[in-house]
Amino acid sequence: MTTFLLIRHATNDMVGKALAGWTPNVHLNAEGQAQAQRLAEHLANAPIKAIYSSPLERAVETAQPIAQQLGLEVQILAGVGEIQFGEWTGRTIKELADTPTWSNIQRFPSGTRIPGGETLREMQNRVVDALEALRQQHPNEVIAVFAHADVVKAMIAHYLGVHLDLFQRIVISPASVTVVTVNDSGPHVLCVNQTSEMPSFPEAKPASNDPNEVTPETERPVG
Repeated sequence: MTTFLLIRHATNDMVGKALAGWTPNVHLNAEGQAQAQRLAEHLANAPIKAIYSSPLERAVETAQPIAQQLGLEVQILAGVGEIQFGEWTGRTIKELADTPTWSNIQRFPSGTRIPGGETLREMQNRVVDALEALRQQHPNEVIAVFAHADVVKAMIAHYLGVHLDLFQRIVISPASVTVVTVNDSGPHVLCVNQTSEMPSFPEAKPASNDPNEVTPETERPVG
């Protein structure tokens, strides 16, 4: 069983205002730096064995405090980078909000292509492929993956079995943690959008072939 900590980068000056996309040199602001430090404190006792990050500075800078605390390297993983916004890169949400394509991507994101960029379905395919490759590299380990809001939403939608056209119902805040475990019998989403101290982590162990075995992921309250 691999446990993924899916983490959105902390705040920068473009969050909620414009589409940073793959724009270089978008750094955490003072608030974001404080969020990254608090995140490192919340994850201090997590048994993280590896840290991966989108190539973009805002994600790497969010990962660095916990990496330094744990003595781990931040490994760059292009597959979990931001959606390619193409011609929308750097444009404000206000100026895009009244365009037909913006309206379409809110209603039908899986089938709407951003001009010069990706569809969200293409983005979801590449990020899930990246996570599945990590699962093969890190069986029975806890790993942290630092990425972006829509990227994390797409990951969660996949593992919940939620259609991508509904993914905007998922809220992912800056510097939040979502915990997903995956083994050969399937995924379990343990928490979403956690921004305070983390709950305890399940003990990683190989998947059982016994379909009747009760595990921390399959156990449910009675009544």
